[in-house]
Amino acid sequence: MAAAAPALSIHASSSSSAKSPSTPKPCFKPSLNLGFLSCSSNAWKALKLRAFPGGHNAANGSGSALGSRMVSSMPSIKPPTTLDFETAVFNKEKITLAGRDEYIVRGGRNVFPLLPDAFKGIKQIGVLGWGSQGPAQAQNLRESLADVKSDIVVKIGLRKGSRSFEEARAAGFSEENGTLGDIWETVAGSDLVLLLISDSAQADNYEKIFSHMKPNSILGLSHGFLLGHLQSLGLDFPKNISVIAVCPKGMGPSVRRLYVQGKEINGAGINSSFAVHQDVDGRATDVALGWSVALGSPFTFATTLEEEYKSDIFGERGILLGAVHGIVESLFRRYTEKGMNEDLAYKNTVESITGIISRTISTKGMLAVYHALSEEGKKEFQAAYSASFYPCMDILYECYEDVATGSEIRSVVLAGRRFYEKEGLPAFPMGNIDQTRMWKVGEQVRAARPAGDLGPLYPFTAGVYIACMMAQIEILRKKGHSYSEIINESVIESVDSLNPFMHARGVSFMVDNCSTTARLGSRKWAPRFDYILTQQALVAVDKGAPINQDLISNFLSDPVHEAIGVCAQLRPTVDISVTADADFVRPELRRAGN
Repeated sequence: MAAAAPALSIHASSSSSAKSPSTPKPCFKPSLNLGFLSCSSNAWKALKLRAFPGGHNAANGSGSALGSRMVSSMPSIKPPTTLDFETAVFNKEKITLAGRDEYIVRGGRNVFPLLPDAFKGIKQIGVLGWGSQGPAQAQNLRESLADVKSDIVVKIGLRKGSRSFEEARAAGFSEENGTLGDIWETVAGSDLVLLLISDSAQADNYEKIFSHMKPNSILGLSHGFLLGHLQSLGLDFPKNISVIAVCPKGMGPSVRRLYVQGKEINGAGINSSFAVHQDVDGRATDVALGWSVALGSPFTFATTLEEEYKSDIFGERGILLGAVHGIVESLFRRYTEKGMNEDLAYKNTVESITGIISRTISTKGMLAVYHALSEEGKKEFQAAYSASFYPCMDILYECYEDVATGSEIRSVVLAGRRFYEKEGLPAFPMGNIDQTRMWKVGEQVRAARPAGDLGPLYPFTAGVYIACMMAQIEILRKKGHSYSEIINESVIESVDSLNPFMHARGVSFMVDNCSTTARLGSRKWAPRFDYILTQQALVAVDKGAPINQDLISNFLSDPVHEAIGVCAQLRPTVDISVTADADFVRPELRRAGN
């Protein structure tokens, strides 16, 4: 995969199959070098210097109080969490990412024969919902279990009268064979309940769901949102059920598409994290790992439910969706205002990011983007990177804290309730964003694009985009997230899952057709990235602000590049294939005519 990747450091764990399953255990290692840590280092000086090496008032007095505020308010470093776990079924491996030991389980169809042992005691898996993740996970589970001739039933549970029944039947689920039915009957009859309805629906229905679950059954989540919501109310899950999570690092259509593509290529799929929040009978870890393997995850890494929802909700508002949306809006406007024709401006923004930049990062890493540039191109990259890093970090820092404190979760819940008429006020469902000039130009560009064209490698766009990606990595690193989680939420999910779909159909199409929580987040945060880049980063460039060489040096030597190289070697050899007419509209949106 990555020709220039460093030597892989992976070790089989000596305890992989010798002990009974248990909940992942956090181990804190406060002495690790995470970058930007030493107050005497150039990296720490770069934090103070922001985009202007001369200080806050450099560049003709254009420095702002924001730079000072950014330094004084940077959080103390949270000790990174290394999550170990024990499994009686699967082989646990140790990997070393930038000096940190982490543990994974490698997937692949050769591991499918272990699924009956992992799912011991489970007769029915209930999959609730038919939105982004539901169709993919239900079909992948059904096919993986059929491969090993398991008699476990995978059953879809939907609201009575839901128009999703038609979609589920088309995918081979039916009332006649007991694989499709009412949501509450499905919950009551399932040993493993996968809660894949929207986040706002989870917030409104969790009490009824809990009341219908059998004692000692297992609640499975693919997102930690519900925990965040419960925490905001001072609540927790019932103590008579186990609670686990398997969180694919890509949207549902990617989970399904790579699983299908990988039927001839062992290990193809979307990476997943897993968490065990409660384990009432010792089965939870192996059930979670079995679920992930059955989805086709090439490798599964451990997290906690709380760390997952913080990184996930934050990530989709950042580089995965909201930030990239804001970046391309800002740059398209800049390029056209400076005289570039609209088609070329679109190619140099959206096509560049979702095409060649993403493909290069996916296969060779971020540094390969920089090294592919000419000397003049590198100067443009440096100017864009230097000016954009801290403005992006400013918004990302605020966003992370809004997620961590529950503010963003509460915002999603309230927005979901505004979709319907109440209190005498009209309903306000989300509208589409794809009717503005930029996205109409995009339609023309894609219609004329030759097959396989990945667009131009435009240095300035690359500098802004990678600066934002690195700023997100740094926020998550400062907040103590594992490298597996950082890399998947900031890099892999972007370039291997979301961006290929954006390249096929446009960023606006993705913003209009992803999960409700992500759609809300992009609409809220994309303008913030757009405005701060336009008002601060691009102004600094136009005023000729000196390039912050410490920032460039930090980027070139950051340990995350080595860690990405290790993760790249765990990636399957198959790339996701997305055609220009790829249909990944969520069923409920398709029916609404969006």
